Amino acid sequence: MATIEVKDMKGAKVGTAKLSDTVFGVTPNTHAVHMVVRSQMAAARQGTHSTKTRGLISGGGAKPFKQKGTGRARAGTTRAPQWTGGGVVFGPHPRKYGFRVPNKVVKLAMRSVLSAKAAEGDLFVIDTLDFTTPSTKTAQAMIAALGCKGRVTVIVPNGDEVAMKSFRNIERVRVITAAQSNTYDLVDNAALVLTKSALEYLEGVLA
Repeated sequence: MATIEVKDMKGAKVGTAKLSDTVFGVTPNTHAVHMVVRSQMAAARQGTHSTKTRGLISGGGAKPFKQKGTGRARAGTTRAPQWTGGGVVFGPHPRKYGFRVPNKVVKLAMRSVLSAKAAEGDLFVIDTLDFTTPSTKTAQAMIAALGCKGRVTVIVPNGDEVAMKSFRNIERVRVITAAQSNTYDLVDNAALVLTKSALEYLEGVLA
């Protein structure tokens, strides 16, 4: 069972924590991660695009010219697709893009990401977040003290609204609760920061 340093908000080591091999020690399954992330991104699409078929466009009830004798191709409406202002053939219509991924694959993907983060040294564990009032300045100082560079995902304990407000306005920092953890937010960053209680929560859910 691997261990990881536990730091305080000033970046100083205050202890160690054991990492569960079933969550942080698996061989990353990139296919599962790709499948889950693609599912999440597809579900986030609005799918509100729409076009009108010939039956949805107003007008066009009168036959534009007589059937025979003009030398032109016969036409029954000016709303046919080949006419200017006519309907659209095979155009997009409102739809849902999301597709379901089995729960065991979702958990495998999250375990894969957490294991990769731990192996690459991009996982940081904080003992506790001591915010009495929301403070973006204090939150920024903590990120800097940990040496995190690039995009950062911070996982705070469930129900910690003060910590959520402290991190939410920092550029290139995404903050979520432990219960909101998902594959996309775990993988889309250069560093993953979580509290000790959030670590225990994830191990309990994913083990």
